[in-house]
Amino acid sequence: MSSGGKADTGAQSEGKSTPEFSHRIPLAKTGRPLKEHVEANAEEREGLRKRFGLLSLDRLACTFDLKRGAENIVLAEGHIQAQLEQACIITGEPVAEVIDESFSLRFVPASEMPDDEDIDIEALLQEDADDIPYDGRMIDLGEAAAEQLALCLTPYPRRAGAGLETFVEVTPSDDELDERRDTARENPFDVLKKLRKES
Repeated sequence: MSSGGKADTGAQSEGKSTPEFSHRIPLAKTGRPLKEHVEANAEEREGLRKRFGLLSLDRLACTFDLKRGAENIVLAEGHIQAQLEQACIITGEPVAEVIDESFSLRFVPASEMPDDEDIDIEALLQEDADDIPYDGRMIDLGEAAAEQLALCLTPYPRRAGAGLETFVEVTPSDDELDERRDTARENPFDVLKKLRKES
């Protein structure tokens, strides 16, 4: 699925010259198949932790297999690994999360990206790879890894045993309701028999 202008998020949209985690490589370097590994250091992880509202981010590493496509598009097969904590949406307590996932990207020159009004949403949903715009000269693998981290995060983290996970279904089924009605309501003829015996 295409992400459109996704790379405008975070630090870049706030006027900073570079995002919190940046690893830029020149387009010329992708003239042949290339494998790149990027890993965020403590300072970069702290910046990303604040950006995404995490309690902690102990690791973020990403491997990219890059190859040049047509019209300066760079195709990437990647694998992300991360270790972090988010706040439980119910209790606010830390919820540990480990990310270990593969993904596909296409780095597309920003000049070739469609305007928002020209985007065909249905066509994008059928695509396997996200489109990441770049300036036509340098590709930022660090920012791409950060965006993949954001996509992989559990959207509503819950600590085990918190909130809805402890909910017990107490609504009886239709069969149980019928059975209760039968046992709770005495047959009127049985009541008459009891009265006769008592008299």
